[in-house]
Amino acid sequence: MPGRLLRGLGRWWRRYRYRFVPWIALNLNHNPRTLRYVPDEFKDKVISDEDALGTLLKVFQALFINDFNKQLEILTVLPEAVQSKYQDLLSVQHPRVKLPQNRHHQQNVFKPEEILYKTLGFSIARATSSLISAGRGVFITKGLVPKGAVVSMYPGTVYQKHEPIFFQSIGNPFIFRCLDGILIDGNDRGISKVVYRSCTGRDRLGPVKMSDSTWLTSEIQNPLAVGQYVNNCSSDRPANVCYQELDVPAVFPVELRQYLPNIAYSCQEQSPLRCVVLVALRDIRQGEELFSNYYTIVS
Repeated sequence: MPGRLLRGLGRWWRRYRYRFVPWIALNLNHNPRTLRYVPDEFKDKVISDEDALGTLLKVFQALFINDFNKQLEILTVLPEAVQSKYQDLLSVQHPRVKLPQNRHHQQNVFKPEEILYKTLGFSIARATSSLISAGRGVFITKGLVPKGAVVSMYPGTVYQKHEPIFFQSIGNPFIFRCLDGILIDGNDRGISKVVYRSCTGRDRLGPVKMSDSTWLTSEIQNPLAVGQYVNNCSSDRPANVCYQELDVPAVFPVELRQYLPNIAYSCQEQSPLRCVVLVALRDIRQGEELFSNYYTIVS
């Protein structure tokens, strides 16, 4: 019994140590290939924010159109300007069919991962990591990810530096720290899960959701929202993706916010919503696992 307990603790430690700050500080120089250096926090960009947001909008709109019949309830409560965007698109696809009359129209609905492949040319999924004792990882299951492409998103509740996160952080290996101190809790279990669901319900406007909570379940609506499961690189498996922070602009389409896998902890916080995307550092082929740098050194 003690031996089994020690082996279990050993497996847990091998997974958790990469997020234990004292261990990180003592071992930074032992494995320099797992570090990422940027000259300052304002230059920590592989692609422009405009390109990253453009990719998200492209995927989100494709998901919205794919599930269009279910979106009609949302469109009916949105401004005329929003409805007209999709009325024009619907008229091209189905002449003489007006928006309210299409409620029962049959359409082919693809799975989210199929939409991702049709839109960006690749799909991703969680699976057992190729690293020993690393738990689950994220793999390219189909297609090719070109260098500079947004390949995933880091979901979770967004906390400002002054907001409470102590109890959520206990034993939690999924807390991402942004360069400016903002924290994103990407844990899909326990207190973290309850907090995220609570914030999602708080910000909902009737049928209009302001964020995506399906990443907490097995039926993920946004196929990019698996970035918290990307494992740290090693000396023999260098990083092929990196994290890039961006703020969601106020003009982000309201009907597409339902696919954002992040939500602010405080409803009174007026700052833009922080998101983190993972960007490919090189071409990544089908079957490869994604690896990132957990540690960014700002000098």
